[in-house]
Amino acid sequence: MPRTWFVLLSLVLVSGCNDAMEATPVSSAPAPAAADTEQKSATTSESTPETKEPVVAEQPAPTEYNTLSDFESYVLLEKGTERAYTGEYTDLEDAGTYICRRCNAPLYTSKDKFHSGCGWPAFDDAVEGAVHQSVDADGYRTEITCNNCGGHLGHVFFGERMTKKDTRHCVNSVSMKFVPAGQTLPAVVKKPKEETPKSGTDKSDPKSPDAAG
Repeated sequence: MPRTWFVLLSLVLVSGCNDAMEATPVSSAPAPAAADTEQKSATTSESTPETKEPVVAEQPAPTEYNTLSDFESYVLLEKGTERAYTGEYTDLEDAGTYICRRCNAPLYTSKDKFHSGCGWPAFDDAVEGAVHQSVDADGYRTEITCNNCGGHLGHVFFGERMTKKDTRHCVNSVSMKFVPAGQTLPAVVKKPKEETPKSGTDKSDPKSPDAAG
């Protein structure tokens, strides 16, 4: 009998302990005050400024052509030719756009440039509507000029089978400026058509049929 009473007493004590544990509320951390929450929110907004895409301001079209050096004027305005293998862009392979040195009009892109071995930059295509073709003063070559300002670029040749387009624009480096990919192109100079240079005497060497001239 004593052992039976002992077991019953033990069960009562255990049951009482369980009831006490269930009745005890679980303590929790006090909620932060509203002022503290607002302060943290303000701090976060100050340390993480809002990011926006950069906006490139639209520039009005300039009305004056770029200043040219004597040699640049000789080639662009007097239809001269730089010597073969001396131009800064002959072997350039960087991605980007070639623009007119006189008026900033885009003329060619690097994807159309190729090595022709002629000694001048070569392209098998031009920016649509950017380059004008006309019969050269020598009567048999085709001259290419900037369609915006009339500046002399060189000559274009066909049927050489150097590329799939079977076309080679042979251009003087000095007639162009290169703008690397990712950089903003300068605004194109716009002038009345009557102010563009008139066709003059071609000063390239007629004995060199493949000259950029």
